[in-house]
Amino acid sequence: MSTDSPWGSWARGGEEEAAARPLTPRGIWRAMRQSGGLPFSAPPLVFVLLAIVTSWLGLGPLRATLASVILLIYSAVFLAVCGIALYPLRVRLIWFALGTALLLALIPLLGSGVLYLVMFQAMTHVLLLPWRWGLPSMLVMCLVVMLLAIILQHYIAAGLAIMAALFAAGIGTGVRQEVLQQQLEAAEARNAVLAVAAERERIGRDLHDLVGHSLTSLTISAQLARRLLDIDPEAAKAQLEHIEATTRQALADVRATASGMQHVRAATEIASARTVLATVGIQASVPTALPPLPDDVAELFGYVIREGVTNIVRHSRATCATITVTEDTVTVSDDGVGIPAGATRTGLRGLEARLAMAGGRLTVTSAETGTTLTARVGAA
Repeated sequence: MSTDSPWGSWARGGEEEAAARPLTPRGIWRAMRQSGGLPFSAPPLVFVLLAIVTSWLGLGPLRATLASVILLIYSAVFLAVCGIALYPLRVRLIWFALGTALLLALIPLLGSGVLYLVMFQAMTHVLLLPWRWGLPSMLVMCLVVMLLAIILQHYIAAGLAIMAALFAAGIGTGVRQEVLQQQLEAAEARNAVLAVAAERERIGRDLHDLVGHSLTSLTISAQLARRLLDIDPEAAKAQLEHIEATTRQALADVRATASGMQHVRAATEIASARTVLATVGIQASVPTALPPLPDDVAELFGYVIREGVTNIVRHSRATCATITVTEDTVTVSDDGVGIPAGATRTGLRGLEARLAMAGGRLTVTSAETGTTLTARVGAA
């Protein structure tokens, strides 16, 4: 893994690589560099420096010294968060608890001044906790801090709480999207390997059936022609003509078998969709058998399924997805957040043009409860 890889790179190595990381200062430093988050974590620590200066201006020497030590330790803990994010969940939870304990220890020293550190704690929520826990707990924490700040008349701290919620949610969403994208790429890479293996098996099987039968027929015809050459030239000539015709047909069959690798098919895309959706945690409902489809329709439906599943994984935030196929329609639907207003639809426009050229029609229905993609061929 390169040292300049972006946040979310733990999706590339998986749990095995995360568990293998040494929990040592050198190992944590290496993880911090590999995460790519170090340049983003360091600048905000200037606010901790301001808190240290404020503590020396408003507290006695003993309390200011103790507060400064805790703040410096907390700075180091926060700076390492981007690297700890690449470790297993158990390590991340311990690190999160350590950071929280340090902030709580500052309350007797700084009092309501701790509220100004909400931005740091919001970031640790979304980077160290699982997304389904981190986002709600971060929002609740920011809301509590905002209310306390308003009650205590620390209005700047209240504004910081709102900014922290927005900023942390944006960073967390970006990290999650990158993780999903990398999981999708990894699943597509695995599917590509499996597809190549399946195509090799198919071609090997088809070539064995086609070429084996043709070569057997050619061998028999050649042997017969050789025996008839002297005693019955006309019959030998007929066998030679049969050999020529069989050779041409075998060559055509081999070309047709090889060209099958170049086409998208609905059946293969459904199999790929099942794997890709399961990889990113989306429950998939797909048909186990398809109706008889002409080759051109199967190819069109394959493109629709591919585009629909790609959009679901990348943008929908769905938990369930459904694919249905009939003789003249294919539908891909999800229960996600829908397509945002003003979003670019380059893939859908290309798909609509492809269907229009084939005499079909694409219908996209999107709302806050999900998106449905329906392609119809034949009669409008």
